[in-house]
Amino acid sequence: MEAVAFLVNTLLGLASFVLLLRLLLQIVRADFRNPLVRGVVQLTNPVIVPLRRWIPAVGRIDSASVIAIVAITALKLWLLDLLSPLPTTLAGLPFLRLLAIDLVRLLLQSYLYLILLYALSSFFTQDGYSPGRAILGSLCEPLLRPIRKRLPVVSGFDLSPLAALLALQALLLLVR
Repeated sequence: MEAVAFLVNTLLGLASFVLLLRLLLQIVRADFRNPLVRGVVQLTNPVIVPLRRWIPAVGRIDSASVIAIVAITALKLWLLDLLSPLPTTLAGLPFLRLLAIDLVRLLLQSYLYLILLYALSSFFTQDGYSPGRAILGSLCEPLLRPIRKRLPVVSGFDLSPLAALLALQALLLLVR
């Protein structure tokens, strides 16, 4: 059962991440002509397009994506609870609290990895255009820009990704 729980956690966690990535790309108004963004859209369209028929967008927030992320995360938690040798109660507030914590953890962990990849990619793509770096830039710059204004560049190194990673890790520890 432990292997099945691992697979459920991994596969549904990846599905939630890709849906969250689509939502974040829409919020930051990423370039949807980018081949990697188009790939994310194509991966998530089978879930999002049917939901959009019933759930309208609210401003810049795609409500269908939000509902899909919450539903898949809830499904993951429910299945993990069923597979657990010591099931917890899913009725009422404890499940909603667990769901909220898992969604916050998903967002924080996603940004932790995105900023880490963005910082590492700066060492490999000095000149020219990279579709991956362009996506990471559009996702990470809104978080890094305010930090960059307050944190000086030291010997030519931008320390804002490091500060953001430390802050995100501290928030993840608080959420746990």
